[in-house]
Amino acid sequence: MIDDPYTVPYQAIYAVCNDEGSLVEIIEFSSCYGGSAWARYHYAKSPLVIGTKVIGNTIRYLCRAGSCDLNLEASRAAGGIRCVEVHDGKVEITYGGLGGGGVGATSCRAMAGGVLEYDISESGGGKVGSGTITVPRRSRLIVGIDDTDSEEVGATWCLAHNIASLVDCEAARYLSHSIVQLYPVPAKTQNCVSTALEFACMERGAEQVLAEIRDLLTEYSVSDETGMVSLSCFDGSVLEDYGRSCKGRTLTREYALKCARDAGAEVWLDGNGVIGALGAIPYVAMPDESVVL
Repeated sequence: MIDDPYTVPYQAIYAVCNDEGSLVEIIEFSSCYGGSAWARYHYAKSPLVIGTKVIGNTIRYLCRAGSCDLNLEASRAAGGIRCVEVHDGKVEITYGGLGGGGVGATSCRAMAGGVLEYDISESGGGKVGSGTITVPRRSRLIVGIDDTDSEEVGATWCLAHNIASLVDCEAARYLSHSIVQLYPVPAKTQNCVSTALEFACMERGAEQVLAEIRDLLTEYSVSDETGMVSLSCFDGSVLEDYGRSCKGRTLTREYALKCARDAGAEVWLDGNGVIGALGAIPYVAMPDESVVL
């Protein structure tokens, strides 16, 4: 028996904001990729949407904060994001859609994990549906990790993912994992890659999760040269030049530590792996691009 045959709730919806609250990335964890792909195609036409991308089972909408009119048209522009408001530690997102698109705009998103409140209209059939959801305002935490393995055992990307999955909590949601190909220096174990982890954090969530990651790396790493670096920022572009250098030539630990200080990044473990850990930061949420040397 199907309890609600015409609702497919999203697994979760999170909103990551820049410091000013002028930019918001809406991250939707899909339960039905076909439905989410349909929404992405139509929502990308909304005036507030700057860009969209897919990472795993997530659809991401980079939006300007504000409101707009949606000129909904069946088949051509059947749904969109009408309003994104940031205030009082919360983000309100209003969606609209026609027919089945209205169902997605209302009940499917209202029932998602991470939603604090919702206000939705009737939807489905020939109706125009509209829905507003309220989610916590979150900031992006980027963690770079390198050199946890040895020639005998281990793979840094595996340990990084397993630790991120373990520390995932309401205050710091684990969003993505990127393997970052680095320049094959002589000191490499084998493939010479580091890892970038992405979290969406509520207030003080980053402090808690970073200490846990450091402690778990210390416990499980089989290397004496483990590096861990963090940056709380809307994106990692401040380290873009360093990241490119890390893919193109051999760098020193001293240079990496200087670049970390200049960028405002925090060094948690300062073994030689700090070079690659810092180089992973600008490739956060770029798992397809980051694997390229």
